[in-house]
Amino acid sequence: MHRPEDAPTAFAAAWNAHDMDALGALFDADARFVNRFGRYVRGADAIVAMHRPIHQTIYRDSTLANELIDVAAIGEGAAIVHFWSRLTTGAAHPAGPHSVDTLIQAVLVLADSGWRIRALENVTLADPRSGAPVLRD
Repeated sequence: MHRPEDAPTAFAAAWNAHDMDALGALFDADARFVNRFGRYVRGADAIVAMHRPIHQTIYRDSTLANELIDVAAIGEGAAIVHFWSRLTTGAAHPAGPHSVDTLIQAVLVLADSGWRIRALENVTLADPRSGAPVLRD
């Protein structure tokens, strides 16, 4: 990633190719990741290990469509990126084809080889009264 605002596109490209090595390369070696279910893992290897089995099974025919919301510089070589993400599952998912919208917050740092994700948290959009998933317009 050459700029922090490349994160949503790069993340979706790796996901949609189901290329977990490419996904892992987006992250700093000591990155933190919180998935949409609240599972926390630390380290690029652990992030890949969390995603590889689901991309071989229930998400093997899924796609992501990401949309940048904003980028906030927080210092020299550091930025916070927010983006919308729509996960669309296919027939491989036990619940069948459906979509889920999430809001992703990522902290990126500049390294010798470009920008890397140091921390990422993914939150499912849900009705606060019922907990039912909500798709944004």
